[in-house]
Amino acid sequence: MPKVSQEYMDARRAQILDAARRCFLRDGFHSTSMQDLFAESGLSAGAVYRHFASKDEMILAIAEENMRDVLALVHTVATTRPAGSVGAVLAEVLDLLTSRSAAQDTSRLAVLAWSEALRNPALARQFSTLLAQMRSDLAEVVREHQESGALPGEVTAEKIAGALVCLLPRTLPSNSTGSTITCAGGASPSPEEIFR
Repeated sequence: MPKVSQEYMDARRAQILDAARRCFLRDGFHSTSMQDLFAESGLSAGAVYRHFASKDEMILAIAEENMRDVLALVHTVATTRPAGSVGAVLAEVLDLLTSRSAAQDTSRLAVLAWSEALRNPALARQFSTLLAQMRSDLAEVVREHQESGALPGEVTAEKIAGALVCLLPRTLPSNSTGSTITCAGGASPSPEEIFR
């Protein structure tokens, strides 16, 4: 029997995860059966189980992939825009996340994953780890701005970064439902307006 290449295995894994995303977006995590996933992927049960032992493993893999993509985006923007304001960095991240969500429907999937994390401790731990890394990356940018005098130093970079990370999910409900979230008294200010 010929040996299967890693490239082939990676392509099958991606095929399965793409099928799982479509099923989860269409029917939700709990209404999607393994048989739905086999049919959507066009692969046999054995081919799917070779990569994932359960539906929960697929949910974790998708959530991890999406969070790592967001983390990479935040890290790239944060480290390649040191001269920009913190508001400009965050605004760029939010714009890129909004564009990505429009192209790949990641906001709806993120809302599903966040709700799943309430009942799935492994997913909750994974989110916690990835969010800690995101806070750390943003803290580096904040610290650079504090050292240059662009931001006051009375509050630690870590606390400011934590507040900034809290702003990122504000795009999820509006992107997933098409509705707009506003602050009390009117439209939500942009990150650039907040951190000028």
